[in-house]
Amino acid sequence: MARQSTSKPSARGPAIRTAEHAQPQDKTAPQRAEKGQQNPPAIAFPSDATQMAIASGNTNSDGASETEMPPDCTPCAPRPIGVPPTPLAQFQRFLAPQPTSKAQPSPTGGLVGQDTADRALHAAQARLTGGISPISIASAAFNWTLQLANAPGRQLGLAHQALENGLRLSNYSYRRLMQMPAAAPFAPRSGDRRFNDPAWQALPFDIIAQSHFALEDWWRSATTNIRGLRPHHSDQVSFLAQQMLDFVAPCNFPWSNPRILRAAMSSGGRSLALGARNLVEDISRRINREPSPALAAFKVGEQVATSKGDVVFRNDLIELIQYAPTTKKVHPEPILIIPAWIMKFYILDLSPENSLVNFLVSRGHTVFMVSWKNPSTDDRNLSLDDYRRLGVMAALDTVSRIVPEQRIHATGYCLGGTILAIAAAAMARSGDRRLASLNLLAAQTDFADAGAMMRFIDDSQLAFLEDLMWDQGYLDTRQMAGALDTLDTSNGRAARMAERYWMGTQEHWTDLRAWVEDRTRMPYRMHAEYLSSLFLENRLSAGRFAVEGRPVALGDIDAPIFAVGTEKDQLAPWYSVYKINLLAHTDITFLLTNRGHNTGIVAAEDAGRHYRINTKSPDDSYIDAQSWLSANAPQAGSWWKPWQEWLADHSGDMVLPPKQGATEKGLPPLDPAPGHYVLMP
Repeated sequence: MARQSTSKPSARGPAIRTAEHAQPQDKTAPQRAEKGQQNPPAIAFPSDATQMAIASGNTNSDGASETEMPPDCTPCAPRPIGVPPTPLAQFQRFLAPQPTSKAQPSPTGGLVGQDTADRALHAAQARLTGGISPISIASAAFNWTLQLANAPGRQLGLAHQALENGLRLSNYSYRRLMQMPAAAPFAPRSGDRRFNDPAWQALPFDIIAQSHFALEDWWRSATTNIRGLRPHHSDQVSFLAQQMLDFVAPCNFPWSNPRILRAAMSSGGRSLALGARNLVEDISRRINREPSPALAAFKVGEQVATSKGDVVFRNDLIELIQYAPTTKKVHPEPILIIPAWIMKFYILDLSPENSLVNFLVSRGHTVFMVSWKNPSTDDRNLSLDDYRRLGVMAALDTVSRIVPEQRIHATGYCLGGTILAIAAAAMARSGDRRLASLNLLAAQTDFADAGAMMRFIDDSQLAFLEDLMWDQGYLDTRQMAGALDTLDTSNGRAARMAERYWMGTQEHWTDLRAWVEDRTRMPYRMHAEYLSSLFLENRLSAGRFAVEGRPVALGDIDAPIFAVGTEKDQLAPWYSVYKINLLAHTDITFLLTNRGHNTGIVAAEDAGRHYRINTKSPDDSYIDAQSWLSANAPQAGSWWKPWQEWLADHSGDMVLPPKQGATEKGLPPLDPAPGHYVLMP
């Protein structure tokens, strides 16, 4: 098990042992944990030494350094350069995540120095572009231009559509100006609420809005269904065109937005002055890197993350919180929650009335929560497997020691659900049956349809992002914020900016909005492996994701699964989350709730909430996502209630609550919740 520390966390990260130190899987981890011994790491990814050997050309034909042992293999004599790789080595190369770019040796020597200069340049460029690769964007635009230039029939069709749209708009404008009845020829795209105000139906603003809708209609035709254009490039070009149109939308400018003009006239121009003040304050805050006002309004441990409990375990990557019971008796099986490390854990423990932790504890569940360390430059070499070992498995081992002889309801949210599914598959492969259930909240296990993020994931983009992380050791919170803001729709970011800077309105901060501002960082090695192995290569669903040198299969999991998707999720689309029904062969309950990735999961209140739910047994035939949607009618209320009832049905009779920690086993309570890691800037 990972090292237990009773001192406060140090500034430095863990000493990472690379693949050349990896050992075969040890099935005696629980017995070692009882004795306070540490689990040996077993990382299946290429070591830094291997990568340097590749860069310098000092490798054998297998891509490994001449003196390095293959991961998870017994010692063997070095293989001479030029000898064909063994079948075992070929298979390990097939399983190992492939670097997105390799420096190839030149006739005059290695390219280590030149490669470093290139990566430094790319890192500097990435700081200016928010981490978005201009080469990737230019490649998509160039491909679209060439394909369209070579399609005269499509060009003729677009010219005809432009003429037709112009005539329809002219006819509508004439009839409106003549005060004759006229039906609007164009409509805003689905879900666009920017033009809902009745003032947009009055002259001249209705004509202005219709002009914008006509332009959107033409560009939508120009950037979709281009014969010969790669779907990825088509998606990128369509997205960029829509971003451009959203930027120039009439609702963003005071002279063409009736709401802004109305507010300015009614306030005597004061709204414009207040908006200018808001703009200056926001620019000053960004330049000085001051925290958001939301963080002052909702302080961790005071207004949010207030559930009572104790930190009962700490290593160099996680703190494990055990929440105090609020009922006389509890279900014997504890719940272990693994949140995503891209977020602070307290999205699941917001204000008391909005806290999933409080909801579960008040209904007789013993809840444990992982709180991830916010990594720094010193943690650049943390790997994806370290998050499994030092995170998921260390937490499971600790829970098993505090609540012995009880199976665990393991629950993962977003990336936490993905790494939990990987860990569960590895546990099932080795015969570890400690899981009472596997609960995946907006968590993907197949990344073929991974949502809006796929617009930015290709080899060029990944190499560009890797160079940025290589330079600074992590992906910065502001850089992640830029990428996520780019995914935001026009109804969100642009509308908020127009109201704040043109109408002078103040932000209405909520606990969830404050949490959004409290971002984290992603270590270089882990994030590169995550994007390449899962997003780009989709290794987990293909049976090619290796844990401790051997591939894992989600089909090995025999614990019942409860999976939750959200209807408006852009980061983990519900139809992608639904694919767990294809990959696992156990009882699977799938629940679909309304709203988005975060607002759908945080669902304390019943008002405005609905969900659909159905259970599939291993003997049932698979049905596709759209058929499932049609076959299951929505039910009113929060999804928390049916999930809690499902957990209770898969738990034993109520018993007395366990003690906080296990002092006699070397696990005394260290600090009160929410701990120290969540407070790291």
